[in-house]
Amino acid sequence: MHRTAVAGRGSIVRMSHPTEPMYESFAAEFEAHARDGAYNAHYDRPAVLDLLGDLTGARVLDVGCGPGLYAEELLARGAVVTGFDASPEMVRLTSRRLGARVDVRVWDLERPLSWLPDATQDIALMALVIHHIEDRRAALAELHRVLRPGGHLIVSTTHPTSDWLLTGGGYFDRAPVRETWQEKWTVRYWRQPLQAWCQEFSDAGFLIERLVEPQPAETMAARFPEVNEKLSRSPGFIAFRLLRP
Repeated sequence: MHRTAVAGRGSIVRMSHPTEPMYESFAAEFEAHARDGAYNAHYDRPAVLDLLGDLTGARVLDVGCGPGLYAEELLARGAVVTGFDASPEMVRLTSRRLGARVDVRVWDLERPLSWLPDATQDIALMALVIHHIEDRRAALAELHRVLRPGGHLIVSTTHPTSDWLLTGGGYFDRAPVRETWQEKWTVRYWRQPLQAWCQEFSDAGFLIERLVEPQPAETMAARFPEVNEKLSRSPGFIAFRLLRP
């Protein structure tokens, strides 16, 4: 589970379980890129952080925490952060970045969150993670369980239109995709139409409060003018603020 970093070339494939967490072999390179990369620092993070609201004293679960870039922002905004990631190297990077300020552990969302009691989290943040999960029904059920009534799940994922244009086929196709970034990093994720994402959230008991098709942050134009122009014309990601009634 992790954060998509850059656009690349994709193809529809058969989904399979890797022998190691997907980002494990290039965690340090990913951290260096995601810290100030166009798609992470100037697109996904600003849009997702805007959906969080006031975090003072909030108990936030960082799902698929990666190298701790989101956790760092959450702490700065006053949250009490618990994080986990399937990649031991990503967890190590988070611990190196934040030390004892965050409770972080190696865990895979494909497994039940047995170490978290019911209704103990105010917010769960799942940024660019859900499309890497095969059993999303079970994962969403677990996040619903650990959130208190009135809590929120914040999700960002690849935009269905972007996936369709990248991989071809039909917009309504539901299929696993393999994508190569910077001609060296291979990742697998799931693509499906917008209606399917909304249905999965609804089936898990969540209500959609907000749906955002992000525009690039103002900081992107000077740093990454070509990407800024592209994302100003067509969205690459989509984000949701979901209420746990």
